[in-house]
Amino acid sequence: MTNREFPTGLSYDDAIAIVRQVAAEHRLETETLPLSRTHGRILAVDVDAPMALPPFDNSAMDGFAVRHVDLSTDETALRVVGEQFAGRARDITVGEGECVRITTGAPMPAGADTVVIKENTRDDDERIVVLQAPAYDANVRHAGEDVAAGERVLHAGSRLTPARVSLAASLGLASLPVSRRPTVAVFSSGDELVEPGLALAPGEIHDSNRELLMGLLRAEGLEPTAWPRLPDDPKRVEIALRDAGCAFDLIVTCGAVSAGEKDHIPAVIERFGQVHFWKVRMKPGMPVLFGSLDQARVLALPGNPVSVFATFLGFGRALIDALQGRTEPRPVERAQLVAPIDKSHARREFMRAQVFCDERGVLHADPNPAVGSHRLRAVSDSNALIVIPDGPQRLAAGAVVEVLRYA
Repeated sequence: MTNREFPTGLSYDDAIAIVRQVAAEHRLETETLPLSRTHGRILAVDVDAPMALPPFDNSAMDGFAVRHVDLSTDETALRVVGEQFAGRARDITVGEGECVRITTGAPMPAGADTVVIKENTRDDDERIVVLQAPAYDANVRHAGEDVAAGERVLHAGSRLTPARVSLAASLGLASLPVSRRPTVAVFSSGDELVEPGLALAPGEIHDSNRELLMGLLRAEGLEPTAWPRLPDDPKRVEIALRDAGCAFDLIVTCGAVSAGEKDHIPAVIERFGQVHFWKVRMKPGMPVLFGSLDQARVLALPGNPVSVFATFLGFGRALIDALQGRTEPRPVERAQLVAPIDKSHARREFMRAQVFCDERGVLHADPNPAVGSHRLRAVSDSNALIVIPDGPQRLAAGAVVEVLRYA
């Protein structure tokens, strides 16, 4: 590395703030997509309702549309003058002593103000007998009671869930403007890595981190591109990263980011791009680097699998969200510790755990006893990371802690 100035040894919170700030400055452009392709995307603009919901008064039940004034406490006989099913409104008016057979969702006929459910009536040829009179306005859905015309219903920066897309469809919107999803290049690095399925020579290991990162990115709705493994050769690392920097919005690497003789990634980013920070006071994942290279933001993660998990769940998700302009916070979960935790160091720590819900609805976090950021089995046996705050901590069983779910 040269002697350029950039932040190093930051707190976790300060590092996250830099990721969000830099990514927000490089927010991706907007594209308008049909509703069927907007699920999971980040909405780019506020949406105001172009119409009311419901758009007209309608029946909430199958039954008969009546005038409440015609009902008495005793059995009331009413003449059936027509039928109104869900669909286009018919030109029917309910007069004195009359009713209209109606189905759920059908528009209320003129003159009617109440719906008697079918179960509370008895058919009597062309008349029905109301056995139990409902309250005035019963079983009627009024125009605009869900959404008023012009009301803001969807907010820029929010994630389009199935319910939100459905709301847009109910308002007659065929498309929505959303932020473009980032293109992502994924690199694993190291001469010791061998593709799964191939035989190992002494000193070699199978490349597991590539699949780990590809899966984590796909879980965020992205379509990452796996590049060939980066060898422990500075020139080849430079060529590969600079090529990716010209073609992708985001580069995610794992390994070769510490201070060893074969860790060439920091020098390449510093020489040809910009290092926003390098090394964070966290465990595991301390050597994580965040930078820019040509058009790409670069998130260079350590090589141990637990470090990959911890740094991606924190920095990776924050980076992806900010690039797309997401302002809606992700859900924060807290759980009670099953076993005590005693942390003597000052760094923020992320500990593997199994999070589960008991019969009372209380979330619990059972820490995995495995020690070492290389122990992938412990990650596989867990479903979350416990977030242990900065500074020495003694957390008793039953203490409430923040947890980061894998998915």
